[in-house]
Amino acid sequence: MSSSDLLIVGLLALAGFLVGGVVSFWSRSKVGAVVCAVLAVLALGAAVLRLVPGA
Repeated sequence: MSSSDLLIVGLLALAGFLVGGVVSFWSRSKVGAVVCAVLAVLALGAAVLRLVPGA
C-alpha cells in the first residue's frame, strides 16, 4: 500500500467515525451533529478527490 492509499483509507475511516458522531449527537445537540456532518462530508469529498486521476 502506498501512502496515498493509506491517506484515502484514513479519510474514509474518519468520515465513518464522524457519521457515527452525527448519529450520537443528534438527540443531544443538533449543532454538534451538523458540525460532525459537515466534517464528514469534507473528509469523504477529500477521499473521493484523491481517487480521481488528475485532480
